[in-house]
Amino acid sequence: MTHRQRRFAATARTLFTILTTSGVLAGAALAGAAPAGAVPDARRLSSGVTYRQFDVPAAKGTVHAHLLTVDLMDPHVRVDLLSPGAVAARSRVSTMADAAGAVAGVNGDFFNISETQHPGVEATGASVGPAIAHGRVLKSAVPTAQRFGPALPPGTDTTDVFGVGADHRARLDRLALIGTVRTPAGNLALRGLNQYALAQDSVGAYTSIWGSASRRRATCGSDTDRAAGCSTDTYEVEVRDGRVVATSTTPGSGAIAAGTTVLLGREAGADRLRELTKGERVRVWERMQASTSRIPFRFAVGGYPVLRDGEPLAGLNNTASAVRTAVGYANGGHELLLLALDGATAYRNGMTIAEVASEMRALGAADAFSLDGGGSTTMVARAEGAKTVSVVNHPTDSPERAVANGIGVFWKP
Repeated sequence: MTHRQRRFAATARTLFTILTTSGVLAGAALAGAAPAGAVPDARRLSSGVTYRQFDVPAAKGTVHAHLLTVDLMDPHVRVDLLSPGAVAARSRVSTMADAAGAVAGVNGDFFNISETQHPGVEATGASVGPAIAHGRVLKSAVPTAQRFGPALPPGTDTTDVFGVGADHRARLDRLALIGTVRTPAGNLALRGLNQYALAQDSVGAYTSIWGSASRRRATCGSDTDRAAGCSTDTYEVEVRDGRVVATSTTPGSGAIAAGTTVLLGREAGADRLRELTKGERVRVWERMQASTSRIPFRFAVGGYPVLRDGEPLAGLNNTASAVRTAVGYANGGHELLLLALDGATAYRNGMTIAEVASEMRALGAADAFSLDGGGSTTMVARAEGAKTVSVVNHPTDSPERAVANGIGVFWKP
């Protein structure tokens, strides 16, 4: 170990002691207690990653905020999706961060958390919007009417994403699925990829990334009403090595083998799949197309924009307050800002989405994006030298809620 490395390690150990003894990294241990008062100085978690907490006045009372600032120009730093290992699965942010080796992170997209409107149907836990991890597309967006979460601001939909491109710059964009199922009888449009809900009359594809959850939920709801009943006109086709190997009249469940694609159709989509027989050649092709950027995303997560070019979006809700999580960027996309509000009793009134947009602008963000909030809002951080992350805010759920995905901050020496 060089002198410089020994000096850095010593500094990190000192920092960890300061953070843990002051309560900054001891949110979980202080269950139910309010966090410490405002911390004026940022605490360095690693080069390029700092954390601080502070109070913010809001319409329904003071809230306590936790902020991670990430320098994407630091060659040791990267940001990626935290995942439980499957699209249709959930895990705690702290668990996902530790499993991936992240130094910090927050919860991600809204997700299919319950199915009270469809008795007997399993909630999949899958996220609403598109998801990309390590440059690999995991899923596309559900129809906007099938979204879980608060009402979207005007002009936004489920294809909106926040992400970081191959150029290491953060950006907002939209990601739409472009796909085709090529069959001997002609081509079918592919309108879903590992989604918990499919558009009416459509065909969707499911791969090993989906997980083992039942695919029945994908045939429930309509293009205008998430609570609409489940379709009884469905059909599945299993494709392996470019050929149909099995068919079924009902949506299946269980793990999908690597190299296998399950095509699920409802209504008119089911009719088209019924034309296929075992042994026929079928090729499934898909990609995600960005609305504005030509640079591929290395990481992307769903939610919705609240700030563009330094201005709050028109029509943001300014009456409903809640605990929130948001992400934004400054310095031309080279600086990342991750914000999580505290859910301790003293601060639980939270902020409106309009207030979140204003606060992100005050913090210097040019564009900002709302992630899942309420009981999902969680921020974790790990001081250099520690083996695991700690929850730095107080989530309203206890124990920490399992969520669909998150944003992880990574540091490599």
